[in-house]
Order: sequence, then structure tokens, then C-alpha cells
Amino acid sequence: MSAKEKILPVADTNASKISAEHEAWRVFDIMSEFVEATQRLSAIRPAVSIFGSSRIQSDSPFYKLTEDIARQLSDAGFSVISGGGPGVMEAANKGAFHGKSLSVGLNIQLPHEQTSNEFQDISQSFRHFFARKYMFVRFANAYVVMPGGFGTLDELHEALTLVQTGKSQRIPIILVHEPFWRGLVDWFRSTLVDEKLISPEDLDLIQVIDKPAEVVEAIFRHYENRCFAPLPSERELMLNL
Repeated sequence: MSAKEKILPVADTNASKISAEHEAWRVFDIMSEFVEATQRLSAIRPAVSIFGSSRIQSDSPFYKLTEDIARQLSDAGFSVISGGGPGVMEAANKGAFHGKSLSVGLNIQLPHEQTSNEFQDISQSFRHFFARKYMFVRFANAYVVMPGGFGTLDELHEALTLVQTGKSQRIPIILVHEPFWRGLVDWFRSTLVDEKLISPEDLDLIQVIDKPAEVVEAIFRHYENRCFAPLPSERELMLNL
């Protein structure tokens, strides 16, 4: 018998129908997650999303650096958004919590439960990564990216992709601690640009900054000739992410 003549197993149509109906109803669950989060976060602007590793301990220099950046952003009038968990996320929320503006945690429910940190004025829980990632972008006037692993790199590259392709407004994307990011930025330049996989000007989407005060200054500099609120065209962009 040839491969084409092999008889495929008959699907359990009843089970497939039940599964399809279950998936369809899940759409309403996803919609409710978007609606609830959008309503709760509607008053937090201007805001800065801070990303970084959950594995960084409280005695790490990166923890202290993140806390300092978040505190200065908070005192400057920015709500600070983090993933709501431990490590850099906790440091970001802690710095903002002790500052003048809101500390926001977008917590994710994981199979191995992520522990929420205690330094949150607004704590919003998500079941779906994509809904949570949308909120990081939707309400951020800038991205500050601390050292981190796969999750941090995922958030960084999603932000770069959205801005590069014009699906999101252009916002500052700031990498903190130059020694950590040097290899990645050099690879962007020596491989992606040289192979013409990105344009040389795409590197202008990234700033590498080490000092907390300079992070705050860079964000204000970006907005010195415009308001923090999205323009009508940018608001339309965000509705079509």
C-alpha cells in the first residue's frame, strides 16, 4: 500500500465539536481580560514599562539599579509598569511604590505559580501572555529594559518589531547596563545590518544608557516637542495592534 493509500484514523467528531465549542467560548474569556485590564489601567498615563529577569536577587546591583530608575521615574510623574513578580519586576514596583506615582503590576498566571510582589498600587492578573503583552505596549510611553533572559528578550524584540513596522507609535526603547547588552547590539550591527536584514537606521530605535537620571532625561527629551498622550493617529494605531 502506498503512502497515499493509507487510511487515516477517523476523528471523533463529537469530541472535536465539543473542543471547538469550548475554544469558541474561550474567546469571551479573552475579551473580558482585555476589557477589564483596559478599564483598570486607563488612568495610569504617562507610564513607563520596565522589563528584566525574575531571577535577579535583592542583593544584586541590577536590583538596586532598577529600583533607583523606577523611583526617579515615579518622582518625575511616570507610573511604572512591571510584570508584577520577583527580581527586576519587584525592584521596579518597589522603586515606584515609594515614589510619587503609581506602581503597576501585570501579573501572569503560570503552571509554576509566579509570586506577586507586595509593592503594587494596581495589580492586574492575566491568564494569557498576549493580553498581558498588549497592555505593556498599550499604556507605555517608554520601555526600559534591564538585564534578563528569554522573557525579557521577547518583550524587547516585540517592542522593536512593533515600532519598526509602524504598528505602534515610536517610543524610547532604552537598554540599561551597556556591558550586558554590548554583544547583542554588536550582533545587530555586524550581522543584521551587514546582511541587510534590518536597515542601519533601525538601530536608532535603541538607546543604551547606564545612569538612572539619564534614563529619565532621555524620555523627557523624546517628548519635549509633543505631549505624552498619544496623538489621534497614534491612538488609531494602538487600536489595531
